[in-house]
Amino acid sequence: MGGAAAADGGETAAGAGAAMRLDAAEARTRSVFRIPGMDCPSEEQMIRMRLADAPVAALKFDLAGRRLTVDHDGDPAQILAGLVPLGYGAELAESRPLAAGEAQAAAPADDATEARVLWILLAINASMFVVELGAGLWARSAGLIADAMDMFADAAVYGVALYAVGRAARHKLAAARLAGVLQLVLALGALAEVVRRIVTGAMPAPVGMMGIALLALAANVACLVLIARHREGGVHMKASYIFSANDVIANLGVIGAGALVAWLGTPWPDWIIGLLIAAVVLTGAVRILRLR
Repeated sequence: MGGAAAADGGETAAGAGAAMRLDAAEARTRSVFRIPGMDCPSEEQMIRMRLADAPVAALKFDLAGRRLTVDHDGDPAQILAGLVPLGYGAELAESRPLAAGEAQAAAPADDATEARVLWILLAINASMFVVELGAGLWARSAGLIADAMDMFADAAVYGVALYAVGRAARHKLAAARLAGVLQLVLALGALAEVVRRIVTGAMPAPVGMMGIALLALAANVACLVLIARHREGGVHMKASYIFSANDVIANLGVIGAGALVAWLGTPWPDWIIGLLIAAVVLTGAVRILRLR
């Protein structure tokens, strides 16, 4: 009798547990968000950290389409409230109850392989930061100095990703904010350097500008190819040509500015591209620092 009662009790408990799991599945919601400002894995990383403590079961990023699909518990407004402070223009496109068996399956990731890729990307961007900064000072190019800050911004994102592996959300946020502070300081420094060169009328060396910018372009293309091999992986592993579009455009901008400096005999093209790149880096730093 006691055994039967225990068995009945076990079956009842198991049934109750199954019912609770079914209720939880039925209560889950799938929401799709339009995020116009999400165009590369650095924004993806910021979003992942922002939603680390939210009741999220699965995330699916569509960088090219600027859309994020979230399987979550509770009100989608709670998820949207977490996305809005990032400044990416997030808005709710649609939301519906998640049907049984419709849950997203997370793609398996090789953490060791992804970590190696991140280390390589970090090394490339950090090295180019040093090279471009030194070359920018030597060539008196505001564009190269600003592009060096852009390289540092990328290196900071990869550094944060490596630091965040296996750590709590608060550590991820602290690391991201530190990277944002450093990025902000360097962006302001780049802007100050452009202003100083405008005041002093320093003439850049166009050949040096174009040569180093070509080297930086090759480095960014190499990063893109490396990431593309791991496009089915996790954070920072989404393959998208958009990922390096801003960096490539910046490199081409510096090359074009160098050509204009040589042709027109005026430093203004270098100053203008320097201001534009520094403004982009500054905007990225502000977005990171707005994380809460």
